[in-house]
Amino acid sequence: MAPRTPRRRLLTQQWRDLTFVHWPVAPEVVAPLLPAGTTPDIHDGTSWVGLVAFRMWRIGIGRTPGLPYLGTFPETNVRLYSVDRSGRRGVVFRSLESSRLAAVVVARSLFRLPYMWAAMSIDRDGDVISYRSRRRWPRDPGLPASRLSVRIGQRIEWPAPLDNFLTARWGLHNRLYGRTTYQPNVHPAWPLHHAEVLDLDDELVAAAGLPGPMGAPASVLFSPGVPVWFGPPEAGVRRP
Repeated sequence: MAPRTPRRRLLTQQWRDLTFVHWPVAPEVVAPLLPAGTTPDIHDGTSWVGLVAFRMWRIGIGRTPGLPYLGTFPETNVRLYSVDRSGRRGVVFRSLESSRLAAVVVARSLFRLPYMWAAMSIDRDGDVISYRSRRRWPRDPGLPASRLSVRIGQRIEWPAPLDNFLTARWGLHNRLYGRTTYQPNVHPAWPLHHAEVLDLDDELVAAAGLPGPMGAPASVLFSPGVPVWFGPPEAGVRRP
């Protein structure tokens, strides 16, 4: 569970059918890609880049019921791991693909998050789940695409320290209207499963400014999902 609970609930949502694919990356490679006032968060001497595909489910405002259509869509994000001078550990999104144009416009305009409109699908057949995405807008050169299929394995009863490092993140760092902010979130402990990559052909990581090709991922995890809520962005990165 989150180390602290924000006083006000800004957004609610559920994250469902998630696959986490991760590669190690040198901290000095990702440092220039992080917001001012943050540095790469490191586990066992390395930082990490994540490709996370899932279904966003029923985004709601405050304590209102989530929206069944506008608030539900596939999403795939490329993310890095950050820590600020106050010791708050979070994620930094380099890109977020979404199939719902309205959600893209709202997230880009209000929260300045790098959401992209994409044609996307999620299909499941037994223990195999597949994700597809091709960017529609903004029209970056090549319109990067991603294809990922994994076989879901056994439940992980005792997640390893790296599993927790990559998934138990309680906020995001972002540049919002000229300053670095931290937006906390709250959710239960992840139910995690081992997963095996069956097919991976991704252009999103390279399009997000990371070196490629990354080779075989060092960590692949699946989760059926958790309910989540976000507090409002906190004004600026505090000093120690």
